[in-house]
Amino acid sequence: MFERLKQIEEKYIELDEKSKQPEIYRDPGAYAKLAREQKELAPVVNAYREYVRCIRDMDEARELLSDPEMKEMAREELDRAEMDMRSAEEKLKVLLLPSDPNDARNVIVEIRGGAGGEEAALFAAALYRMYSMYADSKRWKTVIANISETGIGGIKEICFIIEGEGAYSKLKFESGVHRVQRVPETEAGGRIHTSTVTVAVLPEQDEIDMEINPADLQIDTYRASGAGGQHVNKTESAIRITHIPTGTVVECQDERSQHKNRERAMKILTSRLCEEERIKKEAALSAERKSQVGTGDRSERIRTYNFQQGRVTDHRIGLTLYKIEQIMNGETDELIDSLIMADRAEKLKNQAE
Repeated sequence: MFERLKQIEEKYIELDEKSKQPEIYRDPGAYAKLAREQKELAPVVNAYREYVRCIRDMDEARELLSDPEMKEMAREELDRAEMDMRSAEEKLKVLLLPSDPNDARNVIVEIRGGAGGEEAALFAAALYRMYSMYADSKRWKTVIANISETGIGGIKEICFIIEGEGAYSKLKFESGVHRVQRVPETEAGGRIHTSTVTVAVLPEQDEIDMEINPADLQIDTYRASGAGGQHVNKTESAIRITHIPTGTVVECQDERSQHKNRERAMKILTSRLCEEERIKKEAALSAERKSQVGTGDRSERIRTYNFQQGRVTDHRIGLTLYKIEQIMNGETDELIDSLIMADRAEKLKNQAE
């Protein structure tokens, strides 16, 4: 591990020296790429240097142990340095875990009402609001690609994009079945209903990430529905793209420009096809361990929102939080961070085995 860390530090120093060369400043693209590489390596290099400093402090403290006058102070220094070293070592283990190449990407989130009819549609709308508010708290941008609403404020299905650095790394564990238990507003008898909503989270891919044969695409234009005023009735700006070999259909009608809708629909289509390919590969590697936080399968029940008891339970890691109001208002950091930590712990365990 430490040989690898030395190589990473050497690479970081090399990049730092390159960044000071005059010709780099004349090429904005090259400079941006170099800066991005440095930024990715910096946490590992800083943790490694902290580890090396702790080793040095321990060696110096051990030398002082032979001095009767310095022995007590040296023992305290040695204990502190050992504690700091163990902390730095654990941090390095986490930083050196294989990273998900999609973590820095934007995300495409698809929410669909499941069992429960109108109540499921209302909860789908509540989940969309939750993720939107969470994105706002991170200063990320939320863009709706396509939405199908019900008459009383529910959402049958919605596809939206969250644009922000690291968005996928935070939201990738949200895929699965979200179950809600509450008394619907339309329920006169006050009975608790159980409804479900499915959520799919995909890393946004560009067309260059997968080669799609144009002959495999059927592209239709139509008039957008919903909000939009007179514009909706005058132009056929909405786009529907069908990938004939797989039957995958993507619709995008949020933008007033047909070109922009087509561009966004192609990104969503590419992302879906890449995800399907990833799932096939993982299924083929049946011996590969699966993370305890789940496979991301849309059929897997991952979380229950019980409004009567004010609790949210994530079944994958056995975490229950009695703060449903705050969570539904986008304060989901505790949930999300717990899932990330559980995933890291599982990977560290598998690495050790």
